[in-house]
Amino acid sequence: MSELRYRRVLLKVSGEILAGAKTEGLNFGKLKSLSKEIALVKQHGAELGLVVGGGNIFRGQHASEAGMDRVSADYMGMLATVINALALQNVLESEGVQTRVLTAIKMEQLAEPYIRRRAIRHIEKGRVVIFAGGTGNPYFTTDTAAALRAIEIEAEAVLKGTKVDGVYEGDPVANANFKKFESLGYIDVLNRGLRVMDATAVSLCMENSLPIHVFNINVEHNLLRLLRGEQVGTIVS
Repeated sequence: MSELRYRRVLLKVSGEILAGAKTEGLNFGKLKSLSKEIALVKQHGAELGLVVGGGNIFRGQHASEAGMDRVSADYMGMLATVINALALQNVLESEGVQTRVLTAIKMEQLAEPYIRRRAIRHIEKGRVVIFAGGTGNPYFTTDTAAALRAIEIEAEAVLKGTKVDGVYEGDPVANANFKKFESLGYIDVLNRGLRVMDATAVSLCMENSLPIHVFNINVEHNLLRLLRGEQVGTIVS
């Protein structure tokens, strides 16, 4: 078992990641590869909480902009995260990883309700805990849910797995000349309006001195390298 820089972390994965090359739905090849990466870090002794988005199935913000009631749209987005969590749980367990799904909205036939002490106990027993349903409240993103759950389970860092290898001045797909940052301060992120996590999530992390790592989760073994303390992506601290 190798020495890890972080022992307990919260991994945030967007629904877009689970869709793979598609823009919507679930790509089971991507679920499989992500599960293998998680299984690998578990073998090295990592303790892991996981927050999944739901944008591959339903985006509450887009529905709201189209005229749907914002609260109803946000609750529908929360339900989308539960679908993703159940799919990921199934694939993780096929890789031999013990998993529990905890939801912020009660649905006992599908998953356990979120209780902080129960979540920590699952993690202490070596299980990956997938937090679904966001915060359980409208107007809050899954980024904020990730920051909140990380603080509650006493994680040492928030890891945001994305399609790009860190934080840039702007969209690196639109302009390859944009500068990549290796490290940033929380205030820099907020003042520059950089798309790391939403402002509420960044503020929560800043108030609790919780580092945020933004990295490309599609690169094989990047998650393990980051946990080992290698320079991967961008750190906000």
